[in-house]
Amino acid sequence: MTVVLLGDDLGLAGLVRVARQAERVELHPDAVARMRATHRVVERALEREDAVYGLTTGVGAAKRYRVEPDEQRHFNRMMVLSCAVGQGADAPEEVVRGTVALLVNGFARGTAGVRPELAQRLIEALNQGAHPRVRMLGSVGMADLIPLGDLAAELLEDFPLAPKEGLSLISSSAFSTALAALATADYERLLDAADAAAALDLEAFAANLTLLHPAVAETRPYAGIALTVDRLRALLRESGLWERGAARSLQDPLTFRCVPQVHGAARDTLAFAQRQLAIELNASQENPIVLPGEDRLISVGNSDTLPLAASLDFLRIALAPVLTSAAERLDKLLEAPFSGLPQNLAAHAGGVDIALSELAVLAQALTAEARLLAQPVSFEVTTSSRDQGLTDRMTMAPLAARRVGQMVELGERLIAAELVVAAQALDLRAPAATGLGTARLHELVRERVPFTGDGAPPPR
Repeated sequence: MTVVLLGDDLGLAGLVRVARQAERVELHPDAVARMRATHRVVERALEREDAVYGLTTGVGAAKRYRVEPDEQRHFNRMMVLSCAVGQGADAPEEVVRGTVALLVNGFARGTAGVRPELAQRLIEALNQGAHPRVRMLGSVGMADLIPLGDLAAELLEDFPLAPKEGLSLISSSAFSTALAALATADYERLLDAADAAAALDLEAFAANLTLLHPAVAETRPYAGIALTVDRLRALLRESGLWERGAARSLQDPLTFRCVPQVHGAARDTLAFAQRQLAIELNASQENPIVLPGEDRLISVGNSDTLPLAASLDFLRIALAPVLTSAAERLDKLLEAPFSGLPQNLAAHAGGVDIALSELAVLAQALTAEARLLAQPVSFEVTTSSRDQGLTDRMTMAPLAARRVGQMVELGERLIAAELVVAAQALDLRAPAATGLGTARLHELVRERVPFTGDGAPPPR
């Protein structure tokens, strides 16, 4: 398949295919026509000598100075080179590919006023697998000036830039948006895994499944709660725990009983972030923007990524309780007074075998880091003295997105440990009937991790 960029219909799935599966990209003919039309608006503004930021004037504190016609090529080239000062590790290839695709998709809207030839040059590089070195550090989320400077300086080294194209290349938030898109896709996959692990916990704990009664979602009608209840009921279908009197306790600890509420909150937060992202994938992120209907360019604040950055903060805040609850359930399965099974899930009770006990320590270490990563960053402030007071806001969207990815990675490690513990507990409990989904999940765990027998070390 080929992803065709039109500027207004790129979805998350399409972007992920371009970024991670090297899907080819094309520019829609309508986008080409739109870009030619809006570039003519830029040319007419030049002919009229309109005062336009970054076109006929300098940028930042230099906006008071005029850019002469014979300075345009050098001015646009230097704007890119001046921003190519990134630091830190190189961005993964998937992030670079996603950034290029989003940059082109933004150009396809026409509001940037760049030539279609520039977009085609970027597409050629993408389809040929030419991935420039882009460093991870440098953007504060008010246009990804530095990462995009890295990208454009290398990709377009021998490509002459037309007026305004230098600014259009660096004033996008394509880097932040690519990071956010990939992290959000991974976040959804993690929540699916968290649901599965929680279902196996419930089975292994012999929990009271009234927590999944349909009335839970009916009486508190959040979409996320309803989805979580449905998913867990499906995984536990045909479990013996549905039989009246099968549960060990009238009421289980909150981290078992509140799975629908905790996971449901993360689901609702994900839905919000996905709505924000769907807009951002096809939004105008540059400044100034071209208004073809008015035949002019205007200065705007579209580079402010707070709608995206705040939703990323929200994702991390909602994920933290999912992970801390998983760690608590893991610990309670290991503790005989709670689980009713041998201490540390040793193969036999009463011995000195510590079995899987250290997985509880691992879980606490992982969740401690996750809680720190959950702290919001979108309200960070910047100095008001830069550019003589013009650049006095930041959103830290790239940091917000990176931290989502880091939390997801910690979550994957935690849920892997949770599955190992739950599978061990289920083997020791040996219920007469398990759910269709949880039985299959147990099989998948055992295909990779054997039962921890007497004197055996935990899996590595």
